[in-house]
Amino acid sequence: MSTPGGERAAAVLAALEARGRTVAVAESLTGGLVVAGLTAVPGASRTVRGSVTAYATEVKRDVLGVDGRLLDECGAVDAEVARQMARGVRTLLTADWGIATTGVAGPDPQDGKAVGTVFVAVDGPDGSGSVRELSLDGDRTGIRTESVRAVLALLLRELTANAGAKDTEHDGGN
Repeated sequence: MSTPGGERAAAVLAALEARGRTVAVAESLTGGLVVAGLTAVPGASRTVRGSVTAYATEVKRDVLGVDGRLLDECGAVDAEVARQMARGVRTLLTADWGIATTGVAGPDPQDGKAVGTVFVAVDGPDGSGSVRELSLDGDRTGIRTESVRAVLALLLRELTANAGAKDTEHDGGN
């Protein structure tokens, strides 16, 4: 596939479908590349609820519900901002899982953060989820592409870890 995340996007969608789960995407620096990668996979409509491209700080606050004080104090490139974006889009679009990207693709630093500083987050049912900080090298295109791969990998890891735990509990009860 020519979109970022190709094979990983297909694996994420297969894992979601196998579990009867859905995903929603909140993107800042990736500007729609994550959802483009997911929806490039045939059958994506069975699991992808939608996306919000929250490029502007006000959209993060007003649409996704990211805490305004947090944005004022830390800026948009922050682990907790990413976590709240993922939670906000999951809630807004009534999905089982929410994923988010926020960071600095360049060419200039933002909010005191260096080019290549990226946070990817996953928010799932029952409080599951995680945030990962990336320090990426390369040009704007490379940073954005690697951010897509990273958030999809993070979701796939969460799905796999959670499914394993739930399967073990279920099998143990029979």
